[in-house]
Amino acid sequence: MTELRLTEIPVREVYRYLGYRGITPSEEITGRIRACTGQLLGAVSPRQVHAYYDLEVGEKNMRAAGMEIESKGLLRNLKGCERVCLLAVTIGVEADRLVARAQLHDMLEAAIFQAAGAAAVEAWCDLVNSAIREEAAQQGYYCRPRFSPGYGDFPLEYQKNFSDLLRMPVSIGVSLTDSLLMIPSKSVTALIGLSRTEQPCILQGCEECSASAECAYRR
Repeated sequence: MTELRLTEIPVREVYRYLGYRGITPSEEITGRIRACTGQLLGAVSPRQVHAYYDLEVGEKNMRAAGMEIESKGLLRNLKGCERVCLLAVTIGVEADRLVARAQLHDMLEAAIFQAAGAAAVEAWCDLVNSAIREEAAQQGYYCRPRFSPGYGDFPLEYQKNFSDLLRMPVSIGVSLTDSLLMIPSKSVTALIGLSRTEQPCILQGCEECSASAECAYRR
């Protein structure tokens, strides 16, 4: 994989995470959002790790990398796939630190840093996902939309498998809490199906999510 760099945090995505849907923020708020987003971009340290595994898909479950998974949503996503790519990304601990510092004196600033961090890790995930798609194409594979543990009926417990298989604490500095949350919090794990048959590959998840109609943060 060629060297990747996160050079921009989409401001529109920051607005979305802050709840500005169909509303234009005031000039003052817009200025603060841009200032915080710029500060965060200069502080983050994005990292990624991914690995490929063979996949067996049955009628009700699938097996890959020693995992046996029962998930109707993931099964639909992986139909026709022969391999999978396990992916983990993070933008580092500094995003959490900026939020924590801001919470001591300015809750609006803390909320902006929180939203900017969420937008940043998704932008970084999209960049890595695009690079994986190019890698896969060189081997004659097409990528399916990424699917994360805890999404739909894909149990969050599989975070443990991702952590072990990708050696996340060592490879990208991401650890799991007892409740399977990731530290740093602005981190993402995902599974990407690889098929010999081309199908639409949506990087963002809203189009695939069954809760998108009532979600306040949908695109």
